[in-house]
Amino acid sequence: MSLVSKYWPFLLLVASNVFMTFAWYGNLKYKNNSMPLFYIILLSWGIAFFEYCFMIPANRIASKNFDTAQLKIVQEAITLVVFGFFSVFFLKESFKLNYVLSFICILGAVFFAFKKF
Repeated sequence: MSLVSKYWPFLLLVASNVFMTFAWYGNLKYKNNSMPLFYIILLSWGIAFFEYCFMIPANRIASKNFDTAQLKIVQEAITLVVFGFFSVFFLKESFKLNYVLSFICILGAVFFAFKKF
């Protein structure tokens, strides 16, 4: 297995999660906006389309080399890392110690998902 084929799905997952995070949480930066909720939902669906354009190929490519459980655990870890950056840099929220400790636990889950016993 080449280095590119091994890691390409995870780069696609990162791209997918960037779109997913903006689709799900991007509107929170503008929650005082008077735009009707229906329009916000449509906009979020439009952004989520691109999430699927990255997620589906990532899952199909990765499923050739990884178990589905491994892929899901990595995807959740990527989601939390992307969300961490998003909440700090886009939403301007603080990043607390308990979040760091939680992320460390998730990284432990990734480690154990790939550990051979």
